[in-house]
Amino acid sequence: MPDKFIVPQFIDKEDQILGPITVRQFLIMLVSFFLVFIAFRLLAFIPFLFVTILVIGIGGTFGFLKINGQPFHVFFLNALQTALRPSLRNWDKRPTDAELRAWIKREDVIAPTVVSKQKPLPENSKLRDLTLVVNTGGVYRPEDENF
Repeated sequence: MPDKFIVPQFIDKEDQILGPITVRQFLIMLVSFFLVFIAFRLLAFIPFLFVTILVIGIGGTFGFLKINGQPFHVFFLNALQTALRPSLRNWDKRPTDAELRAWIKREDVIAPTVVSKQKPLPENSKLRDLTLVVNTGGVYRPEDENF
């Protein structure tokens, strides 16, 4: 087995394909330009300008903006999850009727537990001898060979 291992570095850095543009950024901008092309074919000039500014703005934001070192889509998903999740969580400690019925049924079924006798602990001298035998790997031999 080799003594040295290669540890990957910069695992959070994305692969770049066109200069500083990553694959994710390229695909986001490709989809944005495709939507602009569809808007160009379907809309008149003034609505086309509004749609183009909106689509390119959103595409550029999702493609190139970073907040706290994270891509904007990660920040956006975290903000969306936070907004949709309830901000206050209450724990109702009272059991429901179904839980109470289940507990009552379980108490009827539970059998009484049988207490078993505990094995007596070895004497101190015997325990010391056993410990020495184990720690020395069997080299130590106690005086009393009957253990």
